[in-house]
Amino acid sequence: MANFYINPNNVVHKLPKNNQPKFFMFGVPSYTNLGDQAISLAERKYVEAEFPEYQYIEIVEEDDDEAIPVVKKNLSSADIIAFTGGGNMGNLYLDHEKARRKVFSTFTDNLTISFPQSIHFEDNEAGLYERKLSQEAYQKNPNLVLVARDAQSYHRMQTTFNNKVIFTPDMVLYMKSVNWKFNRNGALFVLRHDSEKVVKKSTIDNIKDILGNERPVKRVDTVLDEPQKITPVTREALFDSELELFSHQEIIITDRWHAMVFSVLTGTPCLLFGNSYGKGKHAYIDWLEHINWVSYTDEEDTERIKQQINAVMEAKTHAYNLIPDFKQLHDLIAHNR
Repeated sequence: MANFYINPNNVVHKLPKNNQPKFFMFGVPSYTNLGDQAISLAERKYVEAEFPEYQYIEIVEEDDDEAIPVVKKNLSSADIIAFTGGGNMGNLYLDHEKARRKVFSTFTDNLTISFPQSIHFEDNEAGLYERKLSQEAYQKNPNLVLVARDAQSYHRMQTTFNNKVIFTPDMVLYMKSVNWKFNRNGALFVLRHDSEKVVKKSTIDNIKDILGNERPVKRVDTVLDEPQKITPVTREALFDSELELFSHQEIIITDRWHAMVFSVLTGTPCLLFGNSYGKGKHAYIDWLEHINWVSYTDEEDTERIKQQINAVMEAKTHAYNLIPDFKQLHDLIAHNR
């Protein structure tokens, strides 16, 4: 089914006049975080593969406000409203949270799905204030279902909101793995530069010593410097390029959850460190602990880190299948028919 990447000024023109139900995905990112771009790509592939009867329509985040009244005017009872997943529910990324509130509190008569998210409201005055505003907005929608992508977030959503909450993996884990059989050479450090960063520079320096000087070492982030903007038209090629980069590596050292996910998809050994509120750690425990070539650590002891690196680098790849873990989401959408 064709994917419609719409601008609100011509959304009515782009929406065909037919009886096909629509699946509107709000909040689609244009910023250059490849993890969030991979989520949006996976969401599209998921709906189009599992529910081809829906016409899937993406609304880029900067168009959300203008698109809301246009979508509302053209909405039928069979249509589904959704907001893209990620790790930004809460008060750390307020632009995303404010957009979610507006969408959720507007489309109160249709099934509304918050795709798999991690949640974190800070335990301070600002966090409590923003949590109250989100509670008020979410509560206006009796048809809103929140999807948590880790057990910690599942519990937090249940205790924060009165809405129904379900539990599935991050959407990128729906994507098919690749096996490009490149010669692997080098270590890739994929590290944060934002407020969630907690891994110490001394720890990273010690890991570089562990890996030695015989292999090339490169440092990158999943947030790209170029291009300045990513669209639904350009993101898949960038995603494929990222998977190719990972497929050339002997080892990934990261504090980015999606760098571990990309390592899973490419069969690349990976050691994941934590972020400021544990979203990577909990998602790893929930969904990836059984995958031999990736591991999580909170260690600062150099010898123990060395043991974990050796373990993932020596591990053999094996088959895995997370598709059954999306059953709750699948059933939710299927029952809207």
